Amino acid sequence: MCDVCGDAQHEPQVSRRDFMKAGAIAALLPWSVSAAFAAEPPAPGASPPPNSIPPADALKRIMDGNGRYAANAPNERDFSSGRAARVQAQYPIATILSCSDSRVAPEFAFDQGPGDLFVLRVAGNVVNPDLLASLEYGAQFLGVPLIMVLGHTGCGAVDAAIKVLKAKAVLPGHLPGLISAIKPAVIAAEKTKTGNLLDNAAAENVRRQMARLKRSPPIVQKLYESKKIDIVGGMYDLATGKITLV
Repeated sequence: MCDVCGDAQHEPQVSRRDFMKAGAIAALLPWSVSAAFAAEPPAPGASPPPNSIPPADALKRIMDGNGRYAANAPNERDFSSGRAARVQAQYPIATILSCSDSRVAPEFAFDQGPGDLFVLRVAGNVVNPDLLASLEYGAQFLGVPLIMVLGHTGCGAVDAAIKVLKAKAVLPGHLPGLISAIKPAVIAAEKTKTGNLLDNAAAENVRRQMARLKRSPPIVQKLYESKKIDIVGGMYDLATGKITLV
C-alpha cells in the first residue's frame, strides 16, 4: 500500500523505508549541513522573525486578503519595495499546497506580496514525497506557522479520477499514479446526497490530504501535535474567487 496516497494499488517511487533511511542518514550528518538550510538564528535580544505569529493570525491574514481579492479591492503594492531585504531571508506566513490549475494563483487569491506565501503546486493538490519534503522545509526551517491545502471547483485532476472510476478511462504517461491518490476521495464523495460529485470529491480530497499531513512523521506531525503549526483546507471558487474553509 502507498504510504502517501493510501491506495492499495499504488506504489510511490519513495517508500516509507526510503524515508526512514533518509532520516537515519540525516541524523548522522554534522549540524553544519542542516544549518545550511536554515536562516541565521536571531541574535540574543533581537526581535522575533516577522512570521513568528500564531497560526490563527496567519489564517486570518490570508482569509482577509481573499476577501479583498474577491471584492476586487486588493492592496496596492510597490513590488520593488523590500526586494533587497528579501535577498537576505524569507519569512512566509503560510504554506499553500495548491492545485497547479492556471486559474488558481495563490498570491493573487490571498492578496499577499512577495515573500508572504511558500507555495507548492501539483495537479490535484495531493501530497507526495517531494512535496512533503518541501512542506517540512517550510515548517522546520522557515518557521511557517500555517499550512493550507487548497482545492478548487471544476478541478481537472479530480474529474479525471471520476472518469477513471466511472467510465474506465485509460490515462497516458504518469497520470495514473497521480490519479490513484485522488480516487479514494471520489469513492467517498459518491455517498454525498447533495451537490455535484466533482466539487464534492474535490473538497473530500482536500480533507484527506489535510488528514494525511497531520499524521506525516517526523516533522509535520510533531509540529502539528505540539500546536506549533496548524493545517487547514480551503476550496477556491473559480467563478467568484472566494475561498471557503473545509
